[in-house]
Amino acid sequence: MSNKNKSEHLWTVVALLGFVIILIIGYKIKASMSPQITATAELEASCDLRQEKCLSKLPGGGTVSLLITPNTLPILHPLALTVDVDGVKVSMIEVDFIGIDMDMGYNRSKLDKVDDHHFKGKAVIPVCVRSKMEWEARVLLQTEKGLLMAPFRFYTIK
Repeated sequence: MSNKNKSEHLWTVVALLGFVIILIIGYKIKASMSPQITATAELEASCDLRQEKCLSKLPGGGTVSLLITPNTLPILHPLALTVDVDGVKVSMIEVDFIGIDMDMGYNRSKLDKVDDHHFKGKAVIPVCVRSKMEWEARVLLQTEKGLLMAPFRFYTIK
């Protein structure tokens, strides 16, 4: 085998190894962006975040409520998020905004702990090509028993 052939073979092996490394890194990043949820609360479809604070019963006991202000839920404007928990000890809360029927990318906000039962933070809802867009705010609660999720549905109007 000539030196040229050995060099080409070496570059092929290096390229394949690089590709495998990129795949592994991508998998790890995706896993960190999509944490393993231990239990999910039922969706309270009758609650309208545009009208009021919504409450959800957590599996295993306890409740979580979500309030978003202003309740007009304007896109591309700062929104204040307030999450209150009762009956469950929570160390951290994040709210993940997921577009229903359309991938809107990664949009997660970590809330600040006010006290053991109250968390506050800010978020911005991105613009969508649709005039009316349905969303799910997934409240992610880090507990001793794992990650709990409470979904809340709402819509935005452009």
